[in-house]
Amino acid sequence: MNVLTSEEVRVLGVLLEKEATTPEYYPLTLNSLIAACNQKTNRWPVTEYDEGDVHMALHGLRAKGMAAEIIGSGRVSKFAQRYTEKLNMGRRESAILCVLLLRGPQTLGEIKGRTERVYSFADLEEVELVLQKLAAREDGALTQKLAAAPGMKEPRWAQLLGGPVELTATAHVREGGSSDRVAALEEDMARLREEVAELRRRLDEVLN
Repeated sequence: MNVLTSEEVRVLGVLLEKEATTPEYYPLTLNSLIAACNQKTNRWPVTEYDEGDVHMALHGLRAKGMAAEIIGSGRVSKFAQRYTEKLNMGRRESAILCVLLLRGPQTLGEIKGRTERVYSFADLEEVELVLQKLAAREDGALTQKLAAAPGMKEPRWAQLLGGPVELTATAHVREGGSSDRVAALEEDMARLREEVAELRRRLDEVLN
């Protein structure tokens, strides 16, 4: 299995996310992709990638058959993911990998709640079943179950596209004890901010 750099992990996660959540703006221009990689919400860790970082990540993903460049109207280059097609992956698997690529290790409950915009899982058992299938793929495990982090009762799952997971590097404990309702509202607010930012970027591209 091809091991991705951290930049490639972020770019692939963004392409998966935007294809599912904002198909009207997909494939993505380079500027839109950079902005989406560097969002302050729904991302961990928060990054400050520049054009060179994202270009390099796209070059790596294209070389691995995981992304493609598409010339859109006005001869503007846009970019799309080819990973799910390459692995014959369904929406359930894509939704889970998207969350793990963009947010780092997650518990079953976090995965279920944060995949709602892409796929609505019936229950935690279905989430775990898909994770186990991804971990048992014959062409290479894509997920791994981790021990619970300090201060957390639930074990977490991580993606393996970026290589083996260092347990000491996954002790990212989310602060606060927000209820599910508050977390859902935060998700909705983040989504609205993303859509407004995307509309502004598209308007700037048209005007410029």
